[in-house]
Amino acid sequence: MRILITGNMGYIGPVLAQHLRKRFPDSFLVGVDRGWFASCLSDPSRLPEAVLDQQWFKDVRDLTVEDLKGFDAVVALAAISNDAMGKRFELVTDEINCKAVLSTAKLASEAGVDRFVFASSCSIYGAAADGQPRTESSQVAPLTAYAHSKIDTEKGLAQLEGDMTVTALRFATACGASPRLRLDLVLNDFVAGAVASNTVDVLSDGTPWRPLIHVRDMCRAIEWAIIRDKEEGGQFLKINAGSERWNVQVRDLANAVGKMIPSAKVTIATSPPADNRSYRVDFSLFEKLAPDHQPLETLEGTIAELRDNFVKAGFNDANFRQSNFIRLKILNGLCDEGVLAPDLRLAA
Repeated sequence: MRILITGNMGYIGPVLAQHLRKRFPDSFLVGVDRGWFASCLSDPSRLPEAVLDQQWFKDVRDLTVEDLKGFDAVVALAAISNDAMGKRFELVTDEINCKAVLSTAKLASEAGVDRFVFASSCSIYGAAADGQPRTESSQVAPLTAYAHSKIDTEKGLAQLEGDMTVTALRFATACGASPRLRLDLVLNDFVAGAVASNTVDVLSDGTPWRPLIHVRDMCRAIEWAIIRDKEEGGQFLKINAGSERWNVQVRDLANAVGKMIPSAKVTIATSPPADNRSYRVDFSLFEKLAPDHQPLETLEGTIAELRDNFVKAGFNDANFRQSNFIRLKILNGLCDEGVLAPDLRLAA
């Protein structure tokens, strides 16, 4: 099997490459990425891309049908990857997260690719005031450019012509250890703060609901999407990827970190800015269709692994929210230095 992964040099890609190499040892794996986050390594002694057969340094907006010929599956990870980045780069978020993905999917179909896997997001559910878990048929309420880009891409993929099997995995919020760690994710942020400064700072009132998923379990879901029976779910499938036990309120996440790291003090904002992003998610369809690829990681195990990795690395940066483990910091720096133009292409 020949598999192309776009955006492979981010947070998920290194873990996915290792997972696919282990599960399909004879596969031909290729990554395509501009490499702007290549230096954001948790362990600089090892290059995650060593497990790939090829690494292409190319903008996903420039992929051609010739690039995609011969591949059996394409996994679309490339994206402006969170709400803060989407606010700073709103037009580019639509261009990369939506238009480029739809272009890649169309080219993949023309090239004869059999499987296309899109990393969508549960953030499309936005605010669920009634408290009922959101299913795939629930009304969506995207609140940010990032969330809008995901639902717009899903709509475009559903209208794609051809017989390529397409799966839009509506992932819960990512968390957990990765060779290219992100600390702009809620659980990772809490553990980093607990280790570096003995504080767990909840910037909201702690009541919003979030579903979470470990990055390794995301990779299990992607594996399933690559090999799933199209008779179950159909040629185009949008599906919530996660598990009921990971539907948690933000304050419960913070307290779980405090319990695992007793030296840390949990503080919850008393007059926080409004955060309307609160939603629980129903993962029963994923449980039904992918019984052998269900999430395996636990909240306690995820916190312990992050904690132990931080301690081993001597992590003590109390100002980590301004560090290179924050993706927006990287892009802002590249733009300020004149390396990238506002459209995130190389500056002339």
